Amino acid sequence: MSTFVLIHGGGGSHRDFELLEPELRRRGHDVVAPDLPIDDPAAGFAEFTRTVVDAVGDRRDLVVVGHSYGGFTAPLVCARLPVRLLVFLAGMIPAPGEKPGDWWANTGFEAPEGLDDAETFYTGVPADVAALALSCGRPQVSAESGEPWPLDALPDVPTRVLLCRDDRFFPPDFQRRVARDRLGLEPDEVDGAHCAATSHPVELAERLVGYLDAGGPALTRLVGRRASWQTVARAWRSSFRRDATGVSALVPTGGGGTSRR
Repeated sequence: MSTFVLIHGGGGSHRDFELLEPELRRRGHDVVAPDLPIDDPAAGFAEFTRTVVDAVGDRRDLVVVGHSYGGFTAPLVCARLPVRLLVFLAGMIPAPGEKPGDWWANTGFEAPEGLDDAETFYTGVPADVAALALSCGRPQVSAESGEPWPLDALPDVPTRVLLCRDDRFFPPDFQRRVARDRLGLEPDEVDGAHCAATSHPVELAERLVGYLDAGGPALTRLVGRRASWQTVARAWRSSFRRDATGVSALVPTGGGGTSRR
């Protein structure tokens, strides 16, 4: 049994993985998905890392998955714990000394135009499910955006980059370029939106578990196991509270405002 350590993106929480977690457990694995202290103005990389390390405890055989902005925290966890694998899931790949707030310009990121948050992050997800997911966002007021990323290099652990084919926030071509430039890696691919843990939890679980096989990331067949959207919607309605919607201060937009993730 492995433990998947799921690190959420900007403005997110453990609820981002509400549908993925049971799929991983169903396949015989443990899951840790802590809430980073993004609502604490004094919290930075050290506090983010400590939160994850404390949540992991004495678990071993770790697969650390950094989703989106969680890509800045995931390698820091790998530097503190014995880790089997690091996965950047539609992840922001940091450079030594780089401030997260500078990453956007440094990588040539261009914010999508003419799309609302549901279309940007939850492509193809029914409107009511996307609305439930967005309602669980948290304000991101923490300090790490202005902190230099503290490592001299990425940790020396096996690393995968997993892009989402339907991602409108970090389009596949953008993710491929950043992965090549920063890691010299060709990304793997999975169907799904930027938030694939919501749009395609079964396929994503299969891909992540596939990394543990000796043959690498080969997918097992999804025969009769694809959840219907009716099932997905019921799961989210029953497990998600309608929390106050939060907007992070991480993603610059053309109008001088900000967008989630």
